[in-house]
Amino acid sequence: MEVRLGRHRVSGRREAGMVTAETAVVLPVLLLVLATTVAAVTVVGAQLRCVDAAREGARAAARGEPVAVVQSVVARAAPDGATTTVSVGAEEVRVRVTARIAPLGAAPLSITVGAEAVALREPGAQETG
Repeated sequence: MEVRLGRHRVSGRREAGMVTAETAVVLPVLLLVLATTVAAVTVVGAQLRCVDAAREGARAAARGEPVAVVQSVVARAAPDGATTTVSVGAEEVRVRVTARIAPLGAAPLSITVGAEAVALREPGAQETG
């Protein structure tokens, strides 16, 4: 394509391949943004599962359920490989759930997420143990 402007000739040939070069530069950046977004969603999802699991465990412990039952309740809601800590006090129970996740699958990067829930023991609830 040639355009004549007065005495000067402007050719579009100098810009040939420019779109390919721009795509080659931008594509890795787009892939990095996509991977970061997927990792963030994975971490937030695991955090929410820890919160839900800790709440369910605290409710079960507040009713006076044995620690083994509380841990099985937590295991159903928690991410895979999560650890559970149950502390029973005179008036309250605490359940802490932590999980170590690899947001990008097999990548060497791993993040620890966790949550803790506290509930008052229900009247008449037996000592958990």
